[in-house]
Amino acid sequence: AELAAAGLTNREVAKVAFISAKTVEANLARVYRKLGIRSRAVLGARFDGDSPRPKPKA
Repeated sequence: AELAAAGLTNREVAKVAFISAKTVEANLARVYRKLGIRSRAVLGARFDGDSPRPKPKA
């Protein structure tokens, strides 16, 4: 999720992580559901530059 939040495409994340783009899509869908978000832009906004963990919801 951190790579996606940094702006990489699913294909780029897959290449870096040595997994398929479909696996990236499935994993991001789970992350979105757990965080209660709907888009990659919101995911990026939830991450702090210094921490690999998302900021808690306000």
